Amino acid sequence: MFPALGLPELSMVLLGFLIAILASGVWIAVGLGLVGLLAMVITTNIPIGQVLATTVWSASASWTLAALPLFIWMGEILFRTRLSEQMFKGLSPWLQWLPGRLIHTNIIGCGIFAAVSGSSAATCATIGKIALPELKKRGYDDSMALGSLAGSGTLGLLIPPSIPMVVYAVTANVSVLQVFLGGFLPGALVMALYMGYVIIWSLLNPDKTPPRDPVMPFLTKLRESAKLAPCLILIALVFLSLVLGFATATECAAWGVMGALLLAWWSGTLTWPTLLESIMSATRLTCMIMLILAGAAFCTAAMAYTGIPAALAEWVKGQQLSPHMLVLALTCMYIILGCLIDGISMIVLTAVIVLPMVKEAGFDLVWFGVYLIIHVEMAQITPPVGFNLFVLQNMSGKDTMTVAKAAFPFFLLLNVAVIIITTFPQIVLYLPKLAFPD
Repeated sequence: MFPALGLPELSMVLLGFLIAILASGVWIAVGLGLVGLLAMVITTNIPIGQVLATTVWSASASWTLAALPLFIWMGEILFRTRLSEQMFKGLSPWLQWLPGRLIHTNIIGCGIFAAVSGSSAATCATIGKIALPELKKRGYDDSMALGSLAGSGTLGLLIPPSIPMVVYAVTANVSVLQVFLGGFLPGALVMALYMGYVIIWSLLNPDKTPPRDPVMPFLTKLRESAKLAPCLILIALVFLSLVLGFATATECAAWGVMGALLLAWWSGTLTWPTLLESIMSATRLTCMIMLILAGAAFCTAAMAYTGIPAALAEWVKGQQLSPHMLVLALTCMYIILGCLIDGISMIVLTAVIVLPMVKEAGFDLVWFGVYLIIHVEMAQITPPVGFNLFVLQNMSGKDTMTVAKAAFPFFLLLNVAVIIITTFPQIVLYLPKLAFPD
């Protein structure tokens, strides 16, 4: 029915079809499925229905994936609590002495909330809900307040539990726990880079930092810090049980949901309307992600029949690119993709092509997962589809490009983090190797 096509021609046909589908506004999951359908129609006579049923079922029937809706629900519950207000009050007395002062509450607050949320948008919105009005009232620079919040909100993807980390682990067939552990030290690294930048900026712009609040007695500081205790206890219980082997990632997600419900009840925000809102929001997001995974699984299987991934891996091998040159090429590709599609789609859309190349180059897939998640973070703060930009636009009343300009230094710092973990991969691999020695 179709004339025989060489792999280069077939690749161009499928790529052009995918671009046309995505440009038309069709859902990404449907677009991936249609590309897979076209690939199979052109290249094989195998019954398409059987391949579709098998791949969708195998991609969905995963105990690991059960953690996904649970982590999403946990973040949705906490999003509706008074946690951000308690965090701001608990952190601010201890940060007054640092250059930049309360700007650091954005970074540390987002880091703490990231460890119980798993969502970048939820982290950004929850901390920003209280931090932006407080910083504006005290006279802090609008641009730095917005930029630090946009950048720090992305920590919800890097510091476990992370929804994109679960998606990557399932897509790449690696341990969710190892990818989670790999994200801790890079998460701390990114927070340190952010805080270092705020300190330097504050020293260079002393007129843009208001004077510190009156000195608070030590015992009063401790009382204010007690507001952080429920959140820190939840983080400790979930991850100690995970790291010590008391529970799997999915079981920890279930414990996290229970802890989030208890926190919401304790704070007085657990009502039937908020509970139903959290369930419906988590259901919608889970369905979207699962549909994308199903479409990607079928597309991946179809690509395997075409032979394109294997041929591409062989081509890369023949180019004899150094590992660092391959990383540079992938970084450029992911930055461009991050301007066009969301992070989950970016992971599943490229996995079938990129993972064979990464394996061939000798990279550890756990390390690559963290590397990829940092690029997903960049996608959250790059226009035109950076979701954190939209969140802050709605919260601040500023236009998207103003928020993007404020977030640009933090985008550059994420690139610095990529350079550091590429030069020193043990930053990512130390904890996974410690927990899972060869």
